Amino acid sequence: MTRATAARPTVERLTHYLFDRSPGDPLAEELTGWLVGSPRFRIYAEAHRDKIRKKVRSAADAEALRDVRAELQGARLLLADPRIDLAFEAYGAGKRGPDLTVTYRGRQTFNLEITRRRRLPDGSGAAGPLLAKLQQLPPSVPNALLVAIEGTTADTLDVAAATRALRSRADAKDEAFFVDRGFEGTRDFYERYLRLGAVFVVVRHEIDYLRPALRADELEARTWISSVMAAKCLRSTELVRKRDQQLVARGVTTWGFVAFETGRPKRISEDVRAAFEPYVHS
Repeated sequence: MTRATAARPTVERLTHYLFDRSPGDPLAEELTGWLVGSPRFRIYAEAHRDKIRKKVRSAADAEALRDVRAELQGARLLLADPRIDLAFEAYGAGKRGPDLTVTYRGRQTFNLEITRRRRLPDGSGAAGPLLAKLQQLPPSVPNALLVAIEGTTADTLDVAAATRALRSRADAKDEAFFVDRGFEGTRDFYERYLRLGAVFVVVRHEIDYLRPALRADELEARTWISSVMAAKCLRSTELVRKRDQQLVARGVTTWGFVAFETGRPKRISEDVRAAFEPYVHS
């Protein structure tokens, strides 16, 4: 019996435990593929199965389920890099804290909060996810925010306009606006605002499906930085069928580098570029 054949029932039991939804549920089917294709993500999901199950069951509607999907997708993509370790809700379940704590090569650590842009009824637009997540970033630790968007370019998330609007309200001492959104006031907003080290914006996904993968196939995910440009980088991913090393699918994700202080694209600094350099492969 192959490892993939042995793993499949385990994956299906885990998926059923996490979702316990009707057969053919699209998100459950997608998660099954992720679990089969990534042993590290499968270990992660198994270790945090109760927390993930609670998040899924607490999702009140389709929008909330998409939020959970974005968090799981972010974890899966990070774990494709064997140099990265993840802790889920390291500050305690049920407490206000970031989704993930990321450790790179056992030394460099930062918090990562993952959110998804929604169309909010209060008209806060792109500021909505920023306001909501600022309250979950602890002090004295590098923090990053990843905003998943629907669209083909980062223009769909106007970070510059959102941050200008928020700072204008804070400068004008619009206490009621921030109190209504869970802050103690404008001072509390600014203290939390300064904790955010960076905003990662996923600009574009491109995926080519090249060959079919069968239920018993074991897939291996390979990912690397394929290009670093002035204000963005490309991360390539390949899914390879292990039994014959055939390429099943490949994709490229474009990440925009955005200065949170101004909300505008920012040139990648030389020190960041130098840190990326050993892992860039064309």
